[in-house]
Amino acid sequence: MSISIGIHDMSIATGEFVLPHTALAEHNGTEIGKYHVGIGQESMSVPAADEDIVTMGAAAAAPIVARHGSDRIRTVVFATESSIDQAKSAGIYVHSLLGLPSAARVVELKQACYGATAALQFAIGLVARDPAQQVLVIASDVSKYGLDSPGEATQGAAAVAMLVGVNPALVRIEDPSGLFTADVMDFWRPNYRDTALVDGQESIGAYLQAVEGTWKDYAEQSGRSLDEFAAFCYHQPFTKMAYKAHRHLLNYCGHDTDNDDIARAIGQTTAYNTVIGNSYTASVYLALAALLDQADDLTGRPVGFLSYGSGSVAEFFAGTVVAGYKEHLRTGANREAIARRKPVDYAGYRALHERKFPADGGDHPTPSQTTGPFRLAGLSGHKRIYQAR
Repeated sequence: MSISIGIHDMSIATGEFVLPHTALAEHNGTEIGKYHVGIGQESMSVPAADEDIVTMGAAAAAPIVARHGSDRIRTVVFATESSIDQAKSAGIYVHSLLGLPSAARVVELKQACYGATAALQFAIGLVARDPAQQVLVIASDVSKYGLDSPGEATQGAAAVAMLVGVNPALVRIEDPSGLFTADVMDFWRPNYRDTALVDGQESIGAYLQAVEGTWKDYAEQSGRSLDEFAAFCYHQPFTKMAYKAHRHLLNYCGHDTDNDDIARAIGQTTAYNTVIGNSYTASVYLALAALLDQADDLTGRPVGFLSYGSGSVAEFFAGTVVAGYKEHLRTGANREAIARRKPVDYAGYRALHERKFPADGGDHPTPSQTTGPFRLAGLSGHKRIYQAR
């Protein structure tokens, strides 16, 4: 690629409430170590009744538009696997809430947790074609499993917005990519279900198979060697999966699997996911945000990305951190997005989990719970109504 293209700005958002895993463990009679140590999770974000992927996506994107304006944004790509409509892109609601120009294309992309990486690569292609453009990529998801199911402890909700353009201020995305697809049924959600179905052991195996497959292709495409990378951002359905994945990659490449080395490569990428839970498409980019917000100095250093989406599609690629990146980070705002969440008890969480709109086409306002900048006001005539606060 003759011009430098990548992530120019990045911002995160999450839900109004937080459920500590101690509350879940108390309800389940589970030893807390199973959550804190076994899967590496401490708490999960829980959206308010008037929050969803649109309100979180708009909240993540609004600071980017405020900082850079919208004149050059000609495309919005919204990646999600918890979509609110089978036809209309969730991004169109965000486009409206943010007052973006009408001279724009807006689409929604889906492939489980991989979707945001597809969106990022799509964005890079558009910018390469017309370097005057910028693309707004939004990854937003609410991870939801059945109550009292094995997946319940890995739930979460968050959005990451990224502005993609030339001469990026944060991370330059490199060629090549290592790619891998396999038809597996490790995780899926049929149209008639609100909650996903997951085969936990199958999913771990499919993820590790994808680690091998993407790295093999990346190496064959003449990518960087493993020891060049300063850190690795993995998709984190639960944070311990990043450690499993990196250990597997080291083994596959014939490297030692020293725990301290793995912690150095992974440790700083798990900070946000540990307390937010699984955010599906946003997860790997929350890992990047956490890394950039904590690392001493990554200037000029390559970071590896392993994006995995069940079903399954995966991609391994590299990004180099740009000089001066610290001046453009939103570390304080990112930490505040997490710190501002209000604790919810198990009964309150369960009520939110079970809440759903009637399907009768009537008027169904939502209780005003969120303190965020946007809210889902309700449903009327089968139409979702959003408000900027």
